[in-house]
Amino acid sequence: MFRGMTKGRALLLGIPTAVVAACLTGSFLTQGSMESLAFLKNDGTQAGLVDQRPWQTVASIAPLAVSAEEQEQAREAERLADHEVDQAFAMALRQAQMERRTLAGPALAIQEKLNGLNEQVKEDQATVDQLTTQLAEATKHGDAGAPTISDSLDHAKAQLQLDSDERDDASDDLARASGDKRDAIQQELAAREEGMKKYDPQLNGGEIAVVSAKRYGTLAGRIGAWFAQRNRRALIQQAKAEIDADRASLQQQHAAVDSQVNAVSAAIKDGDAGVGATGTDVASTTEQAEPGRAKAKLARMGQAHQLARIHSILDDRIATEQELSAAYAKWTAQVELQHRIMAHLILQSLAGVAAIVLLGVLAWLGVMALLDRMKIDHRSVHTLRTIVGLAIQLVTLSLVLLAVFGAPSQMPTILGLGAAGLTVVFQDFILAFFGWFVLMGKNGIRVGDWVEINGVAGEVLELGVFRTALLETGNWTDTGHPTGRRVTLINSFAVTGQFFNFSTAGQWMWDEITVNVPSGVDQQKTLAAIESVVVKETERDTKLAEAEWQSAIKVHGLSQFSAKPSVDPRPAASGIDVLVRYVTRASDRFEMRNKLYGAVIGVLHPASGEKS
Repeated sequence: MFRGMTKGRALLLGIPTAVVAACLTGSFLTQGSMESLAFLKNDGTQAGLVDQRPWQTVASIAPLAVSAEEQEQAREAERLADHEVDQAFAMALRQAQMERRTLAGPALAIQEKLNGLNEQVKEDQATVDQLTTQLAEATKHGDAGAPTISDSLDHAKAQLQLDSDERDDASDDLARASGDKRDAIQQELAAREEGMKKYDPQLNGGEIAVVSAKRYGTLAGRIGAWFAQRNRRALIQQAKAEIDADRASLQQQHAAVDSQVNAVSAAIKDGDAGVGATGTDVASTTEQAEPGRAKAKLARMGQAHQLARIHSILDDRIATEQELSAAYAKWTAQVELQHRIMAHLILQSLAGVAAIVLLGVLAWLGVMALLDRMKIDHRSVHTLRTIVGLAIQLVTLSLVLLAVFGAPSQMPTILGLGAAGLTVVFQDFILAFFGWFVLMGKNGIRVGDWVEINGVAGEVLELGVFRTALLETGNWTDTGHPTGRRVTLINSFAVTGQFFNFSTAGQWMWDEITVNVPSGVDQQKTLAAIESVVVKETERDTKLAEAEWQSAIKVHGLSQFSAKPSVDPRPAASGIDVLVRYVTRASDRFEMRNKLYGAVIGVLHPASGEKS
């Protein structure tokens, strides 16, 4: 199959094939680009200390909502996801607060330093409060020591600021050394709150599903919307699956917290029972252990309180994620409904395209049947079949393209490019049309004129808007008999070519005849007689031609021209050949030629001339 393929055809086939292969390879290599969305990774990891994926998921897919129903579900999902993440932060803070760590080494030293700084800050604050009160009293009574107190107050405030900064640094160092995550969680929470202030949901009023779907009036637009809905449904389903997995994980945490609550409650009850069982025989021992037991009981009660709060938060989060999953389910159902609506509209568009094609076929069959009944030339029928068939095909194709893609959005630009392309393609016809105006002007040509157009000479038979038909006669110096060929020339020659009209302006032309003077005749006398006859016969035309040329010289500043005939002898095998050149009208050239031949024959053969 490919043995006879030339190198050029192989390149034409190979280059597009290579481009398609490269594009498909690149598409396969970049197929994971959608995983840049946080909720599509599904690797179980989170960027910070608190899982914010529920909100990131909604923020990623909410702008995809199209119809008013979808946007309502998107807003509900945003509200629930926002609440879920807030509860996650609250739970993380409480869990961090419940953690008890034994400080040792550097952490213990930092804790001791922090305790000292706390005491120092309290003392600095007390000093500032005392000096503030003293300054107010001194100012009220006009005491002269008020400026001194003011200076002391400024110094105390500066010292308070320095100690506070040092205490904050020590607190941060202790959090890092002991693994306390509360500060980091607070920073994440602050960053989230700042981001929420700048969040723009990009949701507008939207239209109901049916109206929104009908905005896609073309087949291509509806198919694109159908695939977009399919992708959107897949994203929402993935988001729902993620929320369901998170809810299952929270339910496991809920069960674990239940176990911890039960254990702490049991420990508190066991502690109360131990105190009640203590008798009078061990009163002294009970009095010594009572403070430790009370402290442990308070710690357990505090732990139970925190676990109860976490338990409540988990209940709220589980309920919220259940509602969020239901919101995603409703959103998915809405997209599926719009998917069916779009499929219905696609079928309508396909039916419309099929109807256009059917009408085109029927029109073609009807025109062909009409042409078959017409009694005209077979070749004309074939031409009409071709033209009408092509016209119907073009109209049908244009209507199909409009139904599939719609009217171009950049119509002025497309029309301009189309006009430029048509100008290039049909430039000969455009020039021919304007050339027709030139030919119809004062210095143009008319039917019956003798003309020469781009080297083709003949008589004008037809002068149309685009074409001119000539009956070819050959060169003017030839015999002048028509060749019998009908030559059709496009009228662009009037603009880009050249033509001469010998019947109107520029009707004078040089013509020539050749006669042989035999060697037995007085050649000088004969030449003089021939010249005299030619001058006499062409005298009238010579004067008229010179007068016309003189008029042209005055107007256009041309050189001097002489219209006098010339008689030039040339040697020949038998005597001499005399070339006679003279000016005559183009329309009278044959008559003048015959007249001169008769006069020359009368010179060469006087008796024959007298007899004739």
